[in-house]
Amino acid sequence: MNNTTMKYITLFITLLLVSCGKKEDVLLPKSDISIVKDVQDHSPIYIFFKVEGKDTIADLNRKSAIISTNWIFNIDKRLPLKLVIPQVIKMQDKKRNEKMHQNEESENYYSYADSIGKNLAFLPFTKVFYKMEIANNRSQLYFKKNGMIKYSGKKTYDFPKSNLKPFLDSLVINPKAQITFSYDKNMSYGDYMQCKILLKTIIDKKIPFVFINEEEEFVF
Repeated sequence: MNNTTMKYITLFITLLLVSCGKKEDVLLPKSDISIVKDVQDHSPIYIFFKVEGKDTIADLNRKSAIISTNWIFNIDKRLPLKLVIPQVIKMQDKKRNEKMHQNEESENYYSYADSIGKNLAFLPFTKVFYKMEIANNRSQLYFKKNGMIKYSGKKTYDFPKSNLKPFLDSLVINPKAQITFSYDKNMSYGDYMQCKILLKTIIDKKIPFVFINEEEEFVF
């Protein structure tokens, strides 16, 4: 049995165990590329999609989270960001503020399914700081729920996210300047992951004249 198969089986078994015998599924986002293929020494964190009456609930299960390990966030793609991000912030703060058992080399990852490689894949976000607000005092690229990106600079206009790379290629800005990315809080987590994976692949290609710092606060 290969490692890929074992990963899927392990995830499925774990999902059954954390629900105390009650089957609970996490529908993971999908992509056709693996940013990170393997994470060692990790603890799983789950955010389940639940409905109570007319309300959608982001149900956090962190029972298996060990501070000193890498954390893998398994989040249901159907959840809106406005419910997901507060839970992520809570766990980020818990890990950052823990002094006794903290491991400075440990990372935080989002999990997703690579539909081409047929394996679990992971996206690191340890250095990302989130804010649940809109910042109006700086230029930014705003990912909208409808798949468009709003650019707020000297001129304001929308363009499809498929044009993000050529747009960044076309920018000539101060090399020390930073571009801030923000996201519609009503966007689904699945769509958010598509944006993050796209952005990560562009960053890795080292677009000239553009400095994207993941330590910059991401604004919602």
